[in-house]
Amino acid sequence: MISIQKHIMNNFKGASKEDIQTSITSSFNDKDEITLPGLGVFFKIVWSKSSDDEKNNILDILKDSLS
Repeated sequence: MISIQKHIMNNFKGASKEDIQTSITSSFNDKDEITLPGLGVFFKIVWSKSSDDEKNNILDILKDSLS
């Protein structure tokens, strides 16, 4: 079985910040739910590399956005 996470990470190896930003932005603009797993992988990476303060900030942003 192919790991979606590994596939997405391999697709972006060596990608520039602009490439990653374009991919994220187009995912939002296209409103294509097929891109959600990729965004989930990106979020997992951000979350796992974040400090406790950064995680708390992310949670504050999410909570405020969902209120």
